[in-house]
Amino acid sequence: MTGPVRAALIDLDGTLYSRGRLIPGAVRAVAALREAGTVLRFLTNTDSRLPAAVRDELAALGLEVAEAELFTPVAAAERLLAAELAAALLVVSREVRPALERFAGGSAVTHVVVGDCRDVLDYPLLDQAFRALRGGAALVALQRGRYFRAADGDHLDTGAVVAALEYASGQQARVVGKPSAEFFALAAASAGHPAAHCAVVGDDATTDIAGGDAIGALTVQVRTGKYADQRGEGGYPRARRVIDSIADLPALLGRG
Repeated sequence: MTGPVRAALIDLDGTLYSRGRLIPGAVRAVAALREAGTVLRFLTNTDSRLPAAVRDELAALGLEVAEAELFTPVAAAERLLAAELAAALLVVSREVRPALERFAGGSAVTHVVVGDCRDVLDYPLLDQAFRALRGGAALVALQRGRYFRAADGDHLDTGAVVAALEYASGQQARVVGKPSAEFFALAAASAGHPAAHCAVVGDDATTDIAGGDAIGALTVQVRTGKYADQRGEGGYPRARRVIDSIADLPALLGRG
């Protein structure tokens, strides 16, 4: 049972912007929530770039957010690998690799970390990851989205590579991004409010709504981004509230 909403954990791609353009009314909605004292966290499964780069991209679109307000799988992975004293094989993008480089192991690999790897993936690297998993390393996925949307269309996402390694190795990946309950719980904690006083807002039922449900937050799905793709398919988690777009969120929460 949720209480009064004090914080909003808001998805980025498909919710605040889509295909490289802000959703109409997004800037105004964020401003209204801020003015009403709602604590904001911006959640993204972006695993190809660092938080600072995500912040700069949002600024270029016309939306100003603080880097501390961003929650990404890369930050979650850093905490996990540090806590478990990991020696990792990194299957991640060149941009993200420096953030995790200190955990890179030699021959004794304890963790295989898989993220967006479009710019580095080839068969030898995939086979190296497979062999490390067969040797006992744990499989860690920054996220496991099936596909992502860009200005030029849809593309395979990290989940496709994770699924291939799961199938070949017989392992189940530990996911540190959406829809991991741990990811959403950390975001809520950083906002300074229990999950029962948070709203999780997004377009994707498989990540945003599933993650919000997992921590007992109020779930709000927007009819932008992936909503249309999922509407005709069964088996998805159902949000407690559905709105046309992020522009309607302040009114839903009584903030404007």
